[in-house]
Amino acid sequence: MEKLTGKIALVTGGNSGIGYATAQELKAQGAVVIITGRRKEAVEAAAVQLDVTGLVADQGKLEDTERLAADIKTRYGKLDILFINAGVLGGASIESATEEVFDYVMDVNFKGAYFTLSRFIPLLSEGASVVFLSSNTASMNVSNASIYSSSKAALNAVMKIAAVELAPRKIRVNAVSPGPTETEILNKAGYSDEQLQGVKAWIIDNVPLHKMGKAGDVSKMVAHLSSEDSSFITGAEFIMDGGMSL
Repeated sequence: MEKLTGKIALVTGGNSGIGYATAQELKAQGAVVIITGRRKEAVEAAAVQLDVTGLVADQGKLEDTERLAADIKTRYGKLDILFINAGVLGGASIESATEEVFDYVMDVNFKGAYFTLSRFIPLLSEGASVVFLSSNTASMNVSNASIYSSSKAALNAVMKIAAVELAPRKIRVNAVSPGPTETEILNKAGYSDEQLQGVKAWIIDNVPLHKMGKAGDVSKMVAHLSSEDSSFITGAEFIMDGGMSL
């Protein structure tokens, strides 16, 4: 069903993985979709495949976000759906952590997401929906994940405060927190084929439902939170991890 007909939607990091799947789902439900990403070739290829608008912007750079907001204001005048999805991985023990990795992860996952919301608030229409991509690790205590987990926990705090601040305009703000999901991120982590299979087997053993999630699972939740079906939901985090965080 086309529940989002006429809505203008922006998906950051929409050229792959969960962002790509969500852009596809939002378009299927009738929305006009814009995707962003850091890599020009990847954004352009995804935009053609999805038949959506692709704009190059690095969420970790405030000047890119401000330029993107100005561009979308000129082209569309408003936004009805904002999915702040772009993110990066990065981990180390607290003892061995470097400032370089800390800044890299925080600049995209927290600072970048924070200022994406900040700069797009003036463009959000009354009754708009904002969804952050968080992670189940925001509420878990896993070795070597302190930087990444902290970036997502901080995001969840901002989500709840934004829900309060934007409620007078009937703008709803929520977060979706996936667990292990079948995307290209694991394939890009530098594992050999044998190591990759071992990692996936370990993950599945630690998920009560004994499987990994799919990008399409998350995309449908984002679409739901962007529709009138969730008009009374705001300030909520939806953990989608097959019970892993239990």
